[in-house]
Amino acid sequence: MTLLSYQVFKAVVEQGSFMKAAGILGITPSAVSHAIASMEDELGTTLFIRSRTGNSLTNFGRELLPYINSVLNSEESLRQAVSELSGPKQGRIKLGTFSSVCTNWIPDIIRSFTKENPNVTIDVYEGSYGDNRNWLRSGIVDFAFISLSAAEDLAFEPLYKDPLVCITPADFKKSSSGQYIEIDDIRDMSFIMLQESVDTDIKNFLRDNRITYSTRGHIEDDLSALVMVESGFGCAIMPEMVLKGIPYNVNVYHFENPGYRIIGLTSIDRTVLSPAARTLYNHIIKMYKTDYK
Repeated sequence: MTLLSYQVFKAVVEQGSFMKAAGILGITPSAVSHAIASMEDELGTTLFIRSRTGNSLTNFGRELLPYINSVLNSEESLRQAVSELSGPKQGRIKLGTFSSVCTNWIPDIIRSFTKENPNVTIDVYEGSYGDNRNWLRSGIVDFAFISLSAAEDLAFEPLYKDPLVCITPADFKKSSSGQYIEIDDIRDMSFIMLQESVDTDIKNFLRDNRITYSTRGHIEDDLSALVMVESGFGCAIMPEMVLKGIPYNVNVYHFENPGYRIIGLTSIDRTVLSPAARTLYNHIIKMYKTDYK
């Protein structure tokens, strides 16, 4: 198998069809078909399930994908290292992120980084914490933003301590006149919870405050949860960053003793990042790392 065959394999995975992969790579569909057929002959197994609606990986193909990505990432790292030795940095970086970081930080990161490194391209992959873990482990992204509570066994560089706040319908009245909401104010309320892979910090906060809650549903998207609260279906606890610039008619209250989401960067091993990826990694740390206790 050749490096080109690996590139063809990955392009078919990403595009879902031989025709689209051919267009991306600038080769003919028959060349794509031949490259995949040669790989399958050499491996002695089928890599793709062909259908009228597209091409999907077989179980063997799915298990092979992380290794193909690893080879291609190593080739990209080598190319960038040679470029770094001979001139300005260039290359392509694949950065994983989640919704609130994507809307609040990523635009400034891309603008400031590309101003200093115009020959480097940043590809952004936005998904849940679980998506980012999977993308990292399969070699789809170089490194990713994630919450400490979801990092599991991955290397983690903490950046920012994001306080959890309480979101209620506009007609909700808290018991005290102070600036904080009391835990007892929300003990008997229904909660709008985010999906399992993104609400770990919130569940930990509820557990630590001995709140047994009922839920009106598990929502995947932050803004959908805010619509549910605005409509009066319950309250929600969210990281404060989620609420920046929100257009919804809801109340936002802080807790006197808040919980936190620790936002940081995660990677398999930062020491083996490509030169361009390592430069972006350090650039983000310089921009957003804060000191906290």
